[in-house]
Parts: sequence; C-alpha cells; structure tokens
Amino acid sequence: MEYAEQLFGQFFGAEWGLMLFSLTKNLALIFAIVIPLLLGVAYLTFAERKIIASMQIRVGPNRVTFFGIPWLGGWGQPIADAVKAMMKEIIVPNGANKVLFILGPILTIAPALAAWAVVPFSPEMVLADINAGLLYILAMTSMGVYGVIIAGWASNSKYAFLGTMRTAAQVVSYELAMGFALVCVLMMSQSLNLGDIVRGQEGGSLLNWYWIPLFPMFVVYFISGVAETNRAPFDVAEGESEIVAGFHVEYSGMAFTVFFLAEYSNMILVATLSSLLFLGGWLPPLDMAPFTLIPGFIWLLLKVAFLLFCFLWFRATFPRYRYDQIMRLGWKVFIPITIVWIVILGGVMQLPSSLLNMFPLNLWFH
Repeated sequence: MEYAEQLFGQFFGAEWGLMLFSLTKNLALIFAIVIPLLLGVAYLTFAERKIIASMQIRVGPNRVTFFGIPWLGGWGQPIADAVKAMMKEIIVPNGANKVLFILGPILTIAPALAAWAVVPFSPEMVLADINAGLLYILAMTSMGVYGVIIAGWASNSKYAFLGTMRTAAQVVSYELAMGFALVCVLMMSQSLNLGDIVRGQEGGSLLNWYWIPLFPMFVVYFISGVAETNRAPFDVAEGESEIVAGFHVEYSGMAFTVFFLAEYSNMILVATLSSLLFLGGWLPPLDMAPFTLIPGFIWLLLKVAFLLFCFLWFRATFPRYRYDQIMRLGWKVFIPITIVWIVILGGVMQLPSSLLNMFPLNLWFH
C-alpha cells in the first residue's frame, strides 16, 4: 500500500498523488463491498426459492446452469433473472410524474447501499471507521421510506398510493422500536462505533455477547427488521391478494427489480447489524482453538447466514398478519417492552461494582 502511494506521488506530485491515491483506494473498497453484496442479493433469491421449496417438498429452480454442467442446475437462475429484467421495457404511465417515477427506485436502493460504508467485517476491514457509525446507519436506513413514498405517489395510481401509505406507517412504527433497542446497545457499549460495540463483547465466549442481557431487545430488533424490510409475515404493503402488489404495481423491468434489490440488500444489512450488535460480530463463540483458527470474517458470515435463514423460515411458516395486528404489535407491544428494558438497564448500570461482581452481571457491565 505504501509503495502504491509512492508511485502516485512520483507520477502526479505529492499533493495530487495523495489525493488520487486516496480516491482510488476508496473506489476500490466501495467496489469490493458493492459487488459481493449484489452477488449475495442475487443468490439470496436463489437460496430463498430452494429453501422454501425444500420446506414445501418441492424441487425449486433446477434447470438453468453454467456451460451445461449438470450439477450446477439452478445456479444460473439468478443471472438469467437479471438478464431478463434488463431486457424488459420500463413503462412509465401517462399520468405519472416521470422524474419522480424514476427517482423513487433510486432513492430506495441508494441508502440501502450507502449504509454499508460503516459496517466492519473484521477489526481491519471497514470502509469508514467513524465514531457515529450507528447514528449514520439509522439516518441512512430511515431514508429508504422516502423512495417508497415518492414511487407510490408519482405512479398516479390509487392502488400504489394505498400501498405507499401502508408501507410508510409500518416503517415508521417499527423504526421507533428498532431505535429504542439500539439505545440499549449504546448504553451497554458506551459507543456509537460499530467496531467498538463488537470489541465490547470480547471476553472469551459467546456468554459475553450482548444477546444474553439484551435478549428481548435482540428479538424486538430482529422482528422489527423483518417488518422494516416488508418481509412475510409483515408484507401487507405488497399483499397481492389485497392491494395488487402495493406501491410498485406500476413498475416494470429494471425499475421494478431495483425495489427487490433494495429489499434483499436491507435483509442482509439487518442480519449483519444483528450479528454485530448482539451476536459478537466477527468474534468466535469460544476464544480457543480450533475456533480462533477461523478468520473473523467467516464467523460474521456464518452468523449472517443463520439470521437470513430465519428470514426465509418465517416466510415459509407464518401466515400474513392483518394490518391492525401489525400496528398493535409495533405500538402496544414492542415500544413498551423497549422502554421498560431501557429503564431496567439504566437501573442495573447504577448498581455498585460490588453487587455486579456478586452476580454474572460483571460479564457485560465493567
């Protein structure tokens, strides 16, 4: 890295060389995050179809392959779906606001990708290691709903607008519960930096992770994440039998596909944040061999894969909630639970260290 920086300095001068080197480095890191993320989104759709097919005793995608290799049957399906989406025409309704109609999907996918800038994949693998990382993610993820609102309004369709209103109300309701759950993590770690939050869970085993003292908050955060991403059983915004596919009913081609890229990208983001905040991130379950021989990035990937499997499991298991049930769960159950747990956690943190040491609480409260 230092040699590359010196080469830039020799060719472009000290000041310009440093600036161009920093720009090139950041672009390379952005591509190193975005390209695997998009591939992960593509093959998450494939995994969803195969896993749910297995649960329902079906086969799932098994035809599209690479170069005719038989044992890769089905693995080419996400690529085929992407090519098909790119070949389709984007139809803009006559009465739609054309600028906002195109801007809606962009405003949905951009925050979903921008939030990954502060996500640490290991102690040294992070694009921007900022102190207010958790606040930045809250700001970015809150922006996604504006894309949905603009898309539904700009379509000039009553069905799309109805789906937009339902989505906006649902997202706002569960963002409050998610925010209060994150306040508990902030109180435990005393930091907004995601790397510091993971390092605060170090201690030798999975018993030091925050999922034990904050188990109700972990459940609330993860279920709220399912609702935030409009996944089953909270997919009333896209309930085909109820409101004709919701806010994106007028979209086609790649404009339609971008909404699903944002949805699956947000699924991966929620699973990653849940792993970092409650499940120790890149930390191994036991700080001893052979667990420590596996790179931290692999441990984070395994935790994310398990939580994504839960996303798919929920879809195959639970029926869709009624809209009033969704609102009741968010406002009358999750928000009171989070507020009560904040009060309890604040009281425990005020206990003298002698009392903390008498109980296993000294595992998490130092």
